[in-house]
Amino acid sequence: QVQLVESGGGLIQAGGSMSLSCAASGRSFVTTSVMGWFRQAPGKAREFVAAIGWGGGRATLSDSVKGRFSASRDNSKKTIYLQMNNLKPDDTGVYYCASKNRPLYSDHLEENYDYWGQGTQVTVSP
Repeated sequence: QVQLVESGGGLIQAGGSMSLSCAASGRSFVTTSVMGWFRQAPGKAREFVAAIGWGGGRATLSDSVKGRFSASRDNSKKTIYLQMNNLKPDDTGVYYCASKNRPLYSDHLEENYDYWGQGTQVTVSP
């Protein structure tokens, strides 16, 4: 099992910045896994936001957040981060981190992820 714990959500005004964290632990945790960020707005399907691997390489981002969000990792802390800048009301939703042990499978599809955090609410007011 892998345990994922998100933190850092809250209420913020449009144009502001917020950082989310996701700490990973557990016996099934492997450094070859890929970590993803997804979000789900009220009444909408969960969507891909970003992905980053523990082993190196740049993060991938969805088109809707490119230029505003960035993903990073701290291997020593087994923690990934999502830095969100210039937030918009459309960014409102529950943000989830997830772990995928099959790096060759698409990072963008939630069904390819094996473990999920409990989610953290991000609300962006106009």
